[in-house]
Amino acid sequence: MISRISVFTRNKEALEEITHRVREAVRRSGVQDGMCYLFVPHTTAGVVINENADPSVARDILTQFEAMVPTRGHYQHLEGNAPAHIKATMVGTSAAVPVAKGRLALGRWQGIFLAEFDGPRERDVVVQVMEAPAKRRQAPEPEAGQP
Repeated sequence: MISRISVFTRNKEALEEITHRVREAVRRSGVQDGMCYLFVPHTTAGVVINENADPSVARDILTQFEAMVPTRGHYQHLEGNAPAHIKATMVGTSAAVPVAKGRLALGRWQGIFLAEFDGPRERDVVVQVMEAPAKRRQAPEPEAGQP
């Protein structure tokens, strides 16, 4: 099953938690065991899995991205959003989370975030939930003398 989650980001840069919305997509899919694939079809946004218990973690991540790729730098891209492209490349545009017993198999402190680097704007996250292949049942061994 493929679905889309629309996210309205509020700031120039942000980690917007979408865990609950991805959980809902998994629930609607009916998949009990499989994989949940996430894809962000944008060049200045990505997807991150990290701690969701303490909001200061997200702030620290964004602060360190700014230190590595400063907004005011010497870039050739004429649109003025080169740092957003670089940061999105660093975090990546996809992630995969196992689904077990109908639930995302995230760790205790993990959450899923849309990483916005060129907002505010509306973003999409494509969610595809796939069932694990059924286990193959081996045919019984023929009895002695049987073909």
